[in-house]
Amino acid sequence: MVSLDTLPVFFLAVILLLLSPGPNMAFVLSQAIARGWRGGLMAAAGITIADLSLAVLTATGVTALVASWPPSFDLIRYAGALYLLWLAFKTLRGGGLGALNSDDSLPLARILFSATLNSLLNPKALLFFMVFLPQFVRPEQGQVGWQLIQLGVMLALTATVFHSVLGVFGAAIHRRLASKGRWARVQSLGLATVLMALAVRLALLSRP
Repeated sequence: MVSLDTLPVFFLAVILLLLSPGPNMAFVLSQAIARGWRGGLMAAAGITIADLSLAVLTATGVTALVASWPPSFDLIRYAGALYLLWLAFKTLRGGGLGALNSDDSLPLARILFSATLNSLLNPKALLFFMVFLPQFVRPEQGQVGWQLIQLGVMLALTATVFHSVLGVFGAAIHRRLASKGRWARVQSLGLATVLMALAVRLALLSRP
């Protein structure tokens, strides 16, 4: 089992990671504004699936194997950067966050898939699972792989709560501001700027 005395530091680190602006936060907000709280919750669920997948892959050593191939880090970060630039382009062209998913007939399952893919293309998440989680493992307690999975599940559950709340509040804020005439243009320029900044940050991210 995971050592209980490490959990306070672990949860603090997870919360700080979640509060750091990134692709997951931007995606949840975009879907909450485009599809309401259902879209936000579905995006949160997709991120949870990605987190659980990364936890299992870390426990089985797959993430370390991928990271050992030098081009893998660059492929992941550049793919993530291109995806964020595409979202920024759609936002500017369509006039707001809702442009990222303006088709109300789009199945929620597609949001789930897109959120999972968006999260898996975030190298920050890969690095967190690969480099950070093992620091909270106590080999003397045995079953290192099982400890990694436990930590990954706790991270995923914490992220689920955070992103779900973010999605619900994002939808509520949009409803209140949608009536303001200038809000659409402001949100369009604001989100596009944030997405492009995140894309640049991903592209310039140094390999650890």
